[in-house]
Amino acid sequence: MSDPKIIIALDFAAAAPALALAERLDPAACRLKVGKELFTAAGPAVLEKLMRLGFEIFLDLKFHDIPNTTAQACKAAAELGVWMVNVHALGGRKMLHAAADAIANTGKPPKLIAVTLLTSMAREDLADIGIQEKPAQMVLRLATLARDCGLDGVVCSAQEAGLLRGNLGKTFCLVTPGIRPAQASLDDQSRVMTPQAALLAGSSYLVIGRPITQAVDPLQALRAINLEIGNTEMGVKA
Repeated sequence: MSDPKIIIALDFAAAAPALALAERLDPAACRLKVGKELFTAAGPAVLEKLMRLGFEIFLDLKFHDIPNTTAQACKAAAELGVWMVNVHALGGRKMLHAAADAIANTGKPPKLIAVTLLTSMAREDLADIGIQEKPAQMVLRLATLARDCGLDGVVCSAQEAGLLRGNLGKTFCLVTPGIRPAQASLDDQSRVMTPQAALLAGSSYLVIGRPITQAVDPLQALRAINLEIGNTEMGVKA
């Protein structure tokens, strides 16, 4: 596959189990996401080892700081050779512009996307921090800001993908965590959707963790999901 739609979340506390899992997977059938836990434990070296195995990497560190600091962090991530990196849209317009400019000035710019709302957050969680808007309204506001600042897309719930696709166009990248096959546990996600439904709703890429990483046969689980979404995304088959 030239553009696999599944991004597998490597939510591990050390490099060894992450690399062991990666060796059981197919880089033509998925990409990999390295987040705060694994990156803090293993550092840039784990990215290099995963890329040597042929995988493209989404570095999910959700940078959120003053504009210059965020820009330098994004530049450093780009120089590591990752495929995608993200920032928090709540960092505001100046921070988002700085991040986009920093990425654009690197040799091989990765995709730059912004986090809107975490998929663990429901309306009552927003109210706790003083936000009275419904999650969908807040997500649209932040995604529109990200687009206007020149970012490639956003992380959002698949439940908001249709709204964003309709308002922000066909090329805006929508990366959706909280994806669960029909029979899988919800775990700690509040806003979830099946892989096929997410793509039909407008998702560009699907972030999937435990349904694959904790499967008895991770490669078979990956293949099964690719087959499930094959009817909605031509050519996406393991």
